[in-house]
Amino acid sequence: MKRHATANWQGSGKEGKGTLTTQSTAINTTQYSYHSRFEEGPGTNPEELIAAAHEGCFSMKLSFVLGAAGFTPENIDTKCEITLDSGAITLSHLTVTAKVPTITPEKFQEAVTEAKANCPVSKLLNCTITAEAQLA
Repeated sequence: MKRHATANWQGSGKEGKGTLTTQSTAINTTQYSYHSRFEEGPGTNPEELIAAAHEGCFSMKLSFVLGAAGFTPENIDTKCEITLDSGAITLSHLTVTAKVPTITPEKFQEAVTEAKANCPVSKLLNCTITAEAQLA
């Protein structure tokens, strides 16, 4: 399986602007710029998209890990915070709250640790990955 996205950038790094489009067009000519990346300007940025990819991938992997252990989650809510420091992504922090009937907190933490280590986006990232988890 292969997926793709495209970027178009026009102008200099600080004054220029660009658009991002994904294969599915879920993101379709969405603007990004220096201001949306390093300030609070309108549009998206690569770090926000990496956060979305990581939280989505982790949540699905956690569901698979829980299922393999005999548990069916009713709900998994995950937030991912990406830290960009001195031109490098240095941290991806996952915060997850899940409702998983009959699971013990220890088993849940084991599943979170396994999902964090083994979701494909975690394997891709070259940074520290941390997670906080609680049952709802």
